[in-house]
Amino acid sequence: MRNEPAAPVAMTLPASAGSSARARQVVAEAASAWGLSEDVSEDAVLVVTELVSNAVDHAEGSVGLTISRTDSGLRIEVADNSPAPPEQKPIQVDSARGRGLIIVAALSAAWGMEPRSDGKVVWAELEG
Repeated sequence: MRNEPAAPVAMTLPASAGSSARARQVVAEAASAWGLSEDVSEDAVLVVTELVSNAVDHAEGSVGLTISRTDSGLRIEVADNSPAPPEQKPIQVDSARGRGLIIVAALSAAWGMEPRSDGKVVWAELEG
């Protein structure tokens, strides 16, 4: 099944706490349908959780999610209406938050941000 063409999965999620759970489900289903390894699927679930959570926390309005099959794995894109770029901040050891982009960077082959006229897209690519 590797390298077979696959249609991207795209959806709009509300800016609410439940959106991360829905995004996890969609990513896991896409990774399974595309024949990606369980390791890639598990990493992608963590990455999408962090990206969607950041969009819900720092932007207003709905969140766009697109998952695409690539030649070497998958690409996750999360769009929101805030033009502010994501920031990796120093970890505060006594805080349960603030590690999201560190997790994204550690699990992704590459990640970044693309500005758009109506906000931005934060993306991550996973291989495997």
